[in-house]
Amino acid sequence: MRKNRPTVADLRAMKGKKQLTMLRVLTLEEAEAAEKAGIDIVSVPPELCLDPRYREVAPTLFTMPGENFFEIGTGDDFVRWAFKMYKGGADAVYCSASYATVKRMADEAIPVIGHVGLIPSRKTWTGGFKAVGKTAQSALEIWDAVKQLEKAGAFGAEIEVVPVEVAEAISKRTSLVMLSMGAGTGCDAQYLFAEDILGTNRGHMPRHSKVYRNFAAEYDRLQQERIAAFKEYVADVESNAYPEEKHIVRMAPDELKTFMDKIDRA
Repeated sequence: MRKNRPTVADLRAMKGKKQLTMLRVLTLEEAEAAEKAGIDIVSVPPELCLDPRYREVAPTLFTMPGENFFEIGTGDDFVRWAFKMYKGGADAVYCSASYATVKRMADEAIPVIGHVGLIPSRKTWTGGFKAVGKTAQSALEIWDAVKQLEKAGAFGAEIEVVPVEVAEAISKRTSLVMLSMGAGTGCDAQYLFAEDILGTNRGHMPRHSKVYRNFAAEYDRLQQERIAAFKEYVADVESNAYPEEKHIVRMAPDELKTFMDKIDRA
């Protein structure tokens, strides 16, 4: 178990020396599990980062809240948002907005993680949910995006669904900490969603994901148990099996007699 939370300087120092682990977690329970499992980095919804209980369960997780750029707004909006996240305990912020917006935050010494390759919020520009960088030209565009993020002052970037050869070549040639989501081991960290690992995702399963547990089946079992318990309750009420003597309160006989005499006279 780590004693101290990693800093940006620590992550930079580890570049090229080891594979870090990263998860997208959505709940306090997932954050606590990530902490206890020794995960290095987590991406979280902003509201989880701001929960006062978060750092109680995840004191050493390098934490990066993120939101789609269109949910936050302009560069100034991002700065205000980032300051709020930083004050709430964030170690860095995710930003898929413009390079100017990244620079706007970096100029205020806010650690920023950008995004290259398949960017879900910009998927229309690259043809939807599919690999990016499979041609020399599109790979060069990813390289240019990385250089632009460097220039803007980002310290890292998520690189998503990019050919492993391209991702490795770029990671070796950039100072950015590169977070691989489906881009192979040539980067600095492997990034998966907790909902995929735990098997709670009932929708499309990305090719790069790996399922380690089947929580969905357990949730289905629990739902059936929930329904059965409620039905048993209904049956007990209808048959007068509930409430039993142990579920109710009775009045002392003398107090009851006094009460009944008074209301009868009334």
